[in-house]
Amino acid sequence: MKQLTTKQRAYLRSLATHIDTIMQIGKGGVGDAMVKTVCDALEARELIKMKVLENSGEAVRDVAEELANACGAVLVTVIGNKLVLYRPASDPKRRKIELP
Repeated sequence: MKQLTTKQRAYLRSLATHIDTIMQIGKGGVGDAMVKTVCDALEARELIKMKVLENSGEAVRDVAEELANACGAVLVTVIGNKLVLYRPASDPKRRKIELP
């Protein structure tokens, strides 16, 4: 996926403030099952917010970059222990988010 412009990133951040955290990453870390779940969620929703729990033992940014690379997504932002990922749906007819 191509890099986002500052304007696009700001737009996605504004959308992310209104969505709920849908997944948590705990002591199990980032495994194959977690990657598949995140990829499926990105396909369905395009924009997801996740939380990295204290007991994961990994840095939030490291987890975010690993998931983004594994799913072909873009890391929108990391704030505290939360991260936001974006990937447009593979089918253009199912896309919900139109970037500026």
